[in-house]
Amino acid sequence: MTTHHKSDASTIEALRSKGYKATPQRIAICRIALNSRAHPSARQVYDEVKKIHPTVSIATVYKTLEVLRDLDLLQEINFPKGKARFDSYMNPHINLICLKCGTITDLDDKTAKEITNRVATTTRFKPTGQRIDVYGICQKCSSTK
Repeated sequence: MTTHHKSDASTIEALRSKGYKATPQRIAICRIALNSRAHPSARQVYDEVKKIHPTVSIATVYKTLEVLRDLDLLQEINFPKGKARFDSYMNPHINLICLKCGTITDLDDKTAKEITNRVATTTRFKPTGQRIDVYGICQKCSSTK
């Protein structure tokens, strides 16, 4: 998994601000979800946390991801049939989503930020986030037969 690092201290503070205890399990969930650029599903986060904390419940993972979403620390990317993935990269960017293998790749492109700024300027609308998804077939899948 490609990562970017968010501190445990800020995560603990965010959890406590919502009235949640910063248990070792919750901190591990946050560390995995917030430091991954792989757009993990709740099940993938659960599988990783379970390696460290075998007694963690899937309900704790879901609830913690929900808290992180409510705190605007990650976005939930919903797919048909109830499959959701989580994106902790909150800067304006484009998600390239492969319809064949399900890989989600972040594309940093100044256009995403320009669109957000243009919306704010022309409409007096104050964006608190954005998401641009482009669906297709990734290079890896299009080169395999």
